[in-house]
Amino acid sequence: MTTASMITGEAQHEAWQRHVLPPVEQPRPGVWSIPVPIPDNPMRYTLAYAFADDAGLLLVDPGWDSPDGRRLLAEGLAAAGATPADVAGIVLTHIHPDHHGLTGWLREESGAWVGMHPAEAASLPARAWRGRHPGTDPAWLRGQGVPEDEIATMQVRPERMAALLAMAGPDRPIEDGDRLPLAGRDLRAVWTPGHSPGHLCLHDAEAGILLTGDHLLPRITPNIAVLPTSSGDPLGAYLTSLHRTRAFVADEALPAHEWRFRGVDARAAEIVAHHEKRDAEILRAIDLLDEPTTWHVAAALTWSRGWDGLHGFLRRMAVAETLAHLWHLAGTGLVAASPGDPTMWLRSSNVHR
Repeated sequence: MTTASMITGEAQHEAWQRHVLPPVEQPRPGVWSIPVPIPDNPMRYTLAYAFADDAGLLLVDPGWDSPDGRRLLAEGLAAAGATPADVAGIVLTHIHPDHHGLTGWLREESGAWVGMHPAEAASLPARAWRGRHPGTDPAWLRGQGVPEDEIATMQVRPERMAALLAMAGPDRPIEDGDRLPLAGRDLRAVWTPGHSPGHLCLHDAEAGILLTGDHLLPRITPNIAVLPTSSGDPLGAYLTSLHRTRAFVADEALPAHEWRFRGVDARAAEIVAHHEKRDAEILRAIDLLDEPTTWHVAAALTWSRGWDGLHGFLRRMAVAETLAHLWHLAGTGLVAASPGDPTMWLRSSNVHR
């Protein structure tokens, strides 16, 4: 029977309410959670996790690269009796900059190996964007119906793309079910695609913990997006991954943001219900709009800040999230994309009328 999720990271939750960084904590023997700040971002921080080992530390998701991030990561490692130079391996749940940003610096400091799922490695901008024309991104936005005067603030700027292209690549692949190289600890990878193609959770059955990355967060739903490089059905993959992680009901969730919690199955069920509600809202919007482009559908939806409160990259995320739902609905046969540029999304029965 599914029960409600429960806060277990009480100090983390209290810090969130006070708008301060949570403390470095040791949720299990030999495991530390280290908050690394994300500058000027409502998510505030990423929780990096350090696992002690005789051969050095294994660090999961080092965090956003900034002077404060480097300093506070080093201070957190010191609480575990280590330094950045002691990190032997770095594992990425996924490559978003608030998780992967410090990897390159940390590898330079320590010589650590870097591991991620092969599908995540393939999504690195240096690989996924190889050979693409610089105009690809604005053209993709126009195809979603984004107005010309919005494109400049929503497109990936050249300076930002340069930083993304420079992100560290992996030294070793980590496949679903792989055991990570830690003496005396059976920490295994669980492939949970959706938020990103190669997103990984990490499960330690003996310790009773599941590192959930961004796959399961206690308060918000992670962004499930379609990007210019996307393929398949990211939302469908995410819903399948949620179903899989509901099996870890006995484990405490150690997420990459916010606070620890129990009730993985309950939280997964809440998120599934959220996406079902969003699907219904999108179908209503399509029925009411004269020009149901991705842009117009996104603008018609309910957002926590309101559509008018979203600007620049936040609007891009909203459009990309809406498109993921449209792709998923198209896969179920409920909607279809009409020919033309920009794309219009119609009920399947209306496409050829």
